[in-house]
Amino acid sequence: ILALALATGRCYWSDHRINTAPLTPGPWAQASERWQMDGMGAQNFELGVSEFCEAIILPLVPPWYYDPLTSQCGPLKTDTAPTLCATLLTAPSISAGDAGAFRRALQDRLKDSDILLPSAPTRTIRHEIKPRPHLTLKHVTFQPDPWNRRNPHEPPEEFAFAALDFSYDGLKVLPQDSRQELEVLKADTLAIAPRNWNAEDEAMEVLDRMGLAPLYDVVSFRTSDEIDQSCYAFEDYTAGMNWLRFIHGDVPDLVRMGWKVEISDDFPYIMAGAAEDWSLTFESRDIDWFSLSLGVEVDGQIINLIPVLVDVFRQMPDDVDEEAFDYMMFGLDETAFLPVGERRFITFPAERLRPVLKTLFELFSDKDTNPEKISRLRLGEISALEEAAIQSGAIIEGCNTLRALANNLADGARVSKTPIPAGFHATLRPYQADGLDWLQFLARSGLGGILADDMGLGKTVQTLAHILAEKGSGRLDRPCLLVMPTSLIPNWRIEAERFAPSLKLLTLHGPDRKQYFEDIVNADVVLTTYPLVHRDREALLKQDYHLAIFDEAQAIKNPTANAAKFACEVSAWQKICLSGTPVENHLGELWSLFHCVVPGLLGESKAFGKSFRNPIEKHGNAEKQTILNRRVNPFLLRRTKEAVATELPPKTETIEHVALDGKQRDLYETVRLAMDKKVRAEIATKGMARSHITVLDALLKLRQTCCDPRLVKLKSARKVSASAKLERLCEMLPELIEDGRRILLFSQFTAMLALIEDELGKLEIPFVKLTGQTKDRETPVRQFQAGEVPLFLISLKAGGTGLNLTAADTVIHYDPWWNPAVENQATDRAHRIGQDKPVFVYKLAARGTVEERMIEMQARKSALAEALYDDKADPGKHLSEDDISWLLAPLEQGSVASNFEVGP
Repeated sequence: ILALALATGRCYWSDHRINTAPLTPGPWAQASERWQMDGMGAQNFELGVSEFCEAIILPLVPPWYYDPLTSQCGPLKTDTAPTLCATLLTAPSISAGDAGAFRRALQDRLKDSDILLPSAPTRTIRHEIKPRPHLTLKHVTFQPDPWNRRNPHEPPEEFAFAALDFSYDGLKVLPQDSRQELEVLKADTLAIAPRNWNAEDEAMEVLDRMGLAPLYDVVSFRTSDEIDQSCYAFEDYTAGMNWLRFIHGDVPDLVRMGWKVEISDDFPYIMAGAAEDWSLTFESRDIDWFSLSLGVEVDGQIINLIPVLVDVFRQMPDDVDEEAFDYMMFGLDETAFLPVGERRFITFPAERLRPVLKTLFELFSDKDTNPEKISRLRLGEISALEEAAIQSGAIIEGCNTLRALANNLADGARVSKTPIPAGFHATLRPYQADGLDWLQFLARSGLGGILADDMGLGKTVQTLAHILAEKGSGRLDRPCLLVMPTSLIPNWRIEAERFAPSLKLLTLHGPDRKQYFEDIVNADVVLTTYPLVHRDREALLKQDYHLAIFDEAQAIKNPTANAAKFACEVSAWQKICLSGTPVENHLGELWSLFHCVVPGLLGESKAFGKSFRNPIEKHGNAEKQTILNRRVNPFLLRRTKEAVATELPPKTETIEHVALDGKQRDLYETVRLAMDKKVRAEIATKGMARSHITVLDALLKLRQTCCDPRLVKLKSARKVSASAKLERLCEMLPELIEDGRRILLFSQFTAMLALIEDELGKLEIPFVKLTGQTKDRETPVRQFQAGEVPLFLISLKAGGTGLNLTAADTVIHYDPWWNPAVENQATDRAHRIGQDKPVFVYKLAARGTVEERMIEMQARKSALAEALYDDKADPGKHLSEDDISWLLAPLEQGSVASNFEVGP
């Protein structure tokens, strides 16, 4: 058939488009015969044509040749019969072990033939041949499934794996090879080696201990011609860090064990040289931003690791804890691997790099943080990063001013001391002086902050000192805006007049306040309230302020509230929040406060919730809490009573001045006028000595009006439900309880305690109660002392003496009493032998009313106080007509004596 095809002139080798010349008949040629042996002793029958050195043999009968150089085809002459020759040409290889039997079979079948026989090596059994494990690190590309309709554009997947085989004296054997004996040809000797299954199993167990698993177990859903049962990979095959740890730590161990390990050129993980000297460089971008680089020298080249690290960090889960972070970065061998180019990695020892990497992770934990544009507000991380770099032996360069600012705020001792400003009439305790230093340092740096000292530690006095210091330095070129709850207006005015009388105060409160809007620009301090800032928004926002201070800043904890929106929009050089409880319910409240005083520090609300609120509040993530604390600490100063207890006297008294407003104020004036008229008529008729009951009744009704109009048994009082003091108490109690305070609340009026009970139910505050009607006194005392409830309501007469309540550390007198000794006895239920905590006493007093005058009388009338030491004494018998006139004076004429200590 081939001869006929050649005769047509249209027969081509392979493809006429490649070999353009047709094949032509060639002459007969003599072929030489030989058995060709490979390196493993296997033999194949071959023919050679000396005339055509590149001839291709066609196993026809007889055999033909094809010469690519001449495009000729022709028959061959062979010494072996043509049919047998063609059979041998197409036969499989004859192994060294089978060569002898094959040779004998040919001799037996072809006794009279001169056929060329294969050589037969000498056979020997060698039990000493042991397998040497051979591991080759490779990679394979898995092509996407063309039938995947869900993801038709799925890209190919690069995959690293290790191929295992065993060398028996040069003979390669795969683990899945089932042969029990192996043949190894050495020269003319065929060694028969029994398979050493135990040694092979031990090698596979070594890989298992190192974390490698059979590849089919890892990617059973993938197929490729390059993988088989000899291939291994890591279970977590997406984490190249496992391969780096394997190459760095395990491969040297395998080599020491006698293994041969090879890494193919296309393997995706190559170890570069070890990292040498490195440096941390800060570079200013503009006034608000900076960039960061971590330069390391590798093989003589400087490489910035920050982009690499950011990519590594952002592949970690959001809720990674310290232990998981350490493992993902350093593994069990305490070594970090970082990419420095395509497929190249460097190593860092954990001991040296851990502090820096941990702090960098905190800095970039917010996935929106751009390493080329980092906010200068990240002072906590800047200081920690510099400290970590110093510990690690890095060179630190750039942004000296910014780094100094961060370090100073991180270490309060570095904040420069501020002298007490001229005209400040108070002596600051050491912790209060530290607070002034901190506020001043922030102001000079153009930064805001939150002063979050415990209730009663003097946030007001520290703030007044700060304002006066700003004025003394000449920086106070614009007014300061002070926003607070309505009930605190009197307290701020009193303390400002007492401690900083040189400050020009402007109070924007009451229906006639609008006529004073034009005076804002000339004031040093403008006082207003949270309810009014929305109503007066336009007038207040017209002015730029030097300071904007928000007292009881819980009022702006809801970012959608009008007060919070105003606080963010008002323009001021420095904004300060004052709050003993910057977080009452959730971290979103903290975000709202910082969004006002240090905008941008905690990012956007949604991102903050994802990065911090959810991990901390829902999962208790301590790492996220640490990161958050480090970020806010430079801008938040909080001292608890326990922390500064050595600075405080055993007992600290504070007066909470509460302003009566609206209908309650009108009611007070109505009662006062009526009682003043009645008392004067009674004195005129009966004389002073016989009028004390009427006087006492008048004072009682006024005091009841101050406490709560519902206590007053008058028709006109029924229409008044508002109580400024009760409102203030409801503000104080949650804050004190949040701080862990244990509280005794005294009132002379059991009916007032009943009203307070109703409000406690709304606030969901547990309590116990003791009045003259309580038959079982032991149970409420035991419950309070055991810590079952945080609040004890006590009527002054029933519980003022005879009780030991050392579990309490806070005393509130809802209504002042004439006799300071009686109040002291009540306070001493907590402040007595066995008390190991400072006791804080709060007295609620209605501003400008008989209550404040009673407090002033306690200070002025020491003789009266001594006379009234007996609780049964009738105060009306010891008052002069002038005293009564003073006590019944209109609201505007009352004031607290300047020598009475206000604040701690």
